[in-house]
Amino acid sequence: MSEDPRLYDGTSGPPPVPDPESVWVTGGVLFAGVLMLCQGAVAALQGIAALADGDIYGTVGEYLYRFSLTSWGWIHLALGLCAVITGAGLLKGAGWARVTGIVLASLTLFAQFLFLPYAPVWSVLMIGLDIFVIWALSAYRPPAAGVSPR
Repeated sequence: MSEDPRLYDGTSGPPPVPDPESVWVTGGVLFAGVLMLCQGAVAALQGIAALADGDIYGTVGEYLYRFSLTSWGWIHLALGLCAVITGAGLLKGAGWARVTGIVLASLTLFAQFLFLPYAPVWSVLMIGLDIFVIWALSAYRPPAAGVSPR
């Protein structure tokens, strides 16, 4: 067993709770907020492109989860606008934004998975960023009200 108390080997009880004052945790939440703003804006533009011109995305043959491009346009536009609002809430420190961000990142992850045939590289990149956002927002524990940091 290591002498460093910061290392967790899995045998000494439950894992430590992330320090809310940690640069990694607070920076991760800040970065998640910025990512949600950017991803939301790009998803909204992606939705507008799908709604405006059906030739932007190639035709997909037989695909189990196939939707029309108009449907995809509305899905991306709605998720994108919600992500922009949630990202702004995260950057302002709103309590509701953390849970909403986890839910929206999860929905976006599934939407990008289903959108894989239309934009495979972009979808895989977005899935990876959504996983980071979910991790960052899940790892953060805001300090309890009235409790001063150590």
